[in-house]
Amino acid sequence: MSEPVKGPASYFPSIEKKYGRPVAEWTELIRTSPLTKHMELVSWLKSEHGLGHGHANALVAHTLAETRG
Repeated sequence: MSEPVKGPASYFPSIEKKYGRPVAEWTELIRTSPLTKHMELVSWLKSEHGLGHGHANALVAHTLAETRG
């Protein structure tokens, strides 16, 4: 039996279902954005792409953690 997914990744199935784009596409958008600060990126995803706060926050947290190691 596998461990349940925790943290930001737990949002990924609902993000893909609700917005119709794979998580890899969202993370690429975040990586290529000229913005670098967490809350700037969250606000941008909300205003420009219509994401809810929790979904935007999860994507940004995951992407920045991956990028910054």
